[in-house]
Amino acid sequence: MPDPILEVSNLQVQFKAETQTVKAVDDVSFVLHRGQTLGIVGESGSGKSVTSLSLMRLVPSPPGEIVNGDIWFHGRTKNDEAPINLLQLPLRDMQKYRGSQISMIFQEPMSSLNPVYTCGFQLIEAILLHKDISKVEARRSAVALLQEVKLIPSDAELKQLAIQSSSTDINEAEIQQQINQQKRSFLDRYPHELSGGQIQRVMIAMAISCDPAILIADEPTTALDVTVQATILDLLRELRDSRGMSIIFVTHDLGIIAEIADSVAVMFRGKIVEVGSVQQIFSEPQHPYTQGLLACRPQPHKRLEYLPTISAFMAAAEQAETAEKDFNRSAASPLTIAEIPESAIQQRLTDLKKHEPLMMVRDLQVFFPVRGMFGQTARYVTAVNGVTFNVYPGETLGLVGESGCGKTTLGRTLVRLIEPTSGYINFEGNNITALRGKPLRTLRQNLQIIFQDPNSSLDPRMSIGAAIMEPMKIAGGVPTDNGWSKNRKEMRDRIAYLLERVDLNPDAMNRYPHEFSGGQRQRVCIARALALNPRFIICDESVSALDVSVQAQVLNLLKELQKEFSLTYIFISHDLSVVKFMSDRIMVMNRGKIEEIGPAEAVYQAPEKEYTKQLIASIPTGIPPEALSA
Repeated sequence: MPDPILEVSNLQVQFKAETQTVKAVDDVSFVLHRGQTLGIVGESGSGKSVTSLSLMRLVPSPPGEIVNGDIWFHGRTKNDEAPINLLQLPLRDMQKYRGSQISMIFQEPMSSLNPVYTCGFQLIEAILLHKDISKVEARRSAVALLQEVKLIPSDAELKQLAIQSSSTDINEAEIQQQINQQKRSFLDRYPHELSGGQIQRVMIAMAISCDPAILIADEPTTALDVTVQATILDLLRELRDSRGMSIIFVTHDLGIIAEIADSVAVMFRGKIVEVGSVQQIFSEPQHPYTQGLLACRPQPHKRLEYLPTISAFMAAAEQAETAEKDFNRSAASPLTIAEIPESAIQQRLTDLKKHEPLMMVRDLQVFFPVRGMFGQTARYVTAVNGVTFNVYPGETLGLVGESGCGKTTLGRTLVRLIEPTSGYINFEGNNITALRGKPLRTLRQNLQIIFQDPNSSLDPRMSIGAAIMEPMKIAGGVPTDNGWSKNRKEMRDRIAYLLERVDLNPDAMNRYPHEFSGGQRQRVCIARALALNPRFIICDESVSALDVSVQAQVLNLLKELQKEFSLTYIFISHDLSVVKFMSDRIMVMNRGKIEEIGPAEAVYQAPEKEYTKQLIASIPTGIPPEALSA
């Protein structure tokens, strides 16, 4: 019989607002077995993160409160004492279980680490809190943990590096001194000196520092590159098997769940609507919400006209249920999405190239100076290195690559938010690199950018209506057939129209950014980018941190707006499957250079460069073909 380590029954968590009480977790029950990975999947607001916080008794109170249920912990081994109900423990006793028995990796590693302390200090602090050892032993343990999560090379690898880097023969004492120096240098780094993937590894090391029996991973790969994501998933699997841990993996992406989980619990509006093995959930999903989660992620092996959304699946299910109750009607047909035929794809590529390029980029280079001890320029870092390409009117050119490859720097340089070091950018016959002052501001009316993070893109002190009106004020009014109009009513009418086009209520123009969800804030940013009727928009990782369902809505919206406003896009992302859905052609960047560029289908189906093959191989592919075609 399976051996449970954690049993959750009838868990209820609610949050009290001024006028109402919201049930965040509503009668949730599940079982976690020893050595098992349980995936909890759902959209933002489904209750999955609140469920994981409840297991650690970390729900903020007030306004949150666990009002009912039991959480039975059965101990690290079968021979431990009787099961303990964690919800009945005094908080002082609960602290003994946090970290030592049940540990957690939080969603946002940058906000989980204190920026004023080194990574080594924070890791050692966690070890000393739960273990009765000296600081020297804790430091040694911290190094071993960072080596286990493959953030610091092993002693053998460090020794080999010390020998290779030395121009003369060195003795064992000198080798050991260099090894210790390398270890100290990493422990002395601050969070801002590490990449997103490295910080996540520090958080994993901290979570496993006391050898917990259960590890809760709450969205540990959100917004990470697909290659970094793949390494984190591999690492978690290795740690689970080597340490005999059980894992609760929380995410909104069923594709990731297929790569790591043994069983899946699907959450919707605070309830678990479906539970089963990975094979059951992906091969024969029963609930329309699960079917929608599976289908709304871009499917690289298909070229769909638009992405299905969860709301569409739920509506189709309601129609089918109504049809079954009405004996005079036949059952509703399943939701089907039209595919774009290969001939239509080729014809579009041919038609695009009949026009002169809207933008031509030649030998573009961007260098960033690195200052020395006394403020002088010690050296330069090459962010963009000799990039050349064309973009045609009405085209979507996908730009894909890992973090640090130069894609965001390239996008910002094209709109002159970053000054190019050398090279040539031609837009509609104008040399952008030579423009200054008012001519550049005038040209930027046709060149807009949607940034990655809508939270930092919108001023929290400005209503969304004021944010959309701001570019109109700077440009001198609202674009009309007769030029620019400064009429305030026409500006407000323009704002209302744009909000309607991005599926937001115009009555909300006086509300502030914090009153909207992440997907809604991104829609506001899209509306602002459209305010001046631009011809060219750069979408910089504009959907990377969104749920797959919200992501599908935003991607569909961008395609609709492209047809309506005759827009040209450069679509930047680290996710090749998303880029393939959006793009006519794909350009792959690596270390500031273009690895390859070509039609989206050709780049994905038959990549020429090894780097592109690695990107494609890193996309989660655990979803069975029959589930994808459902």
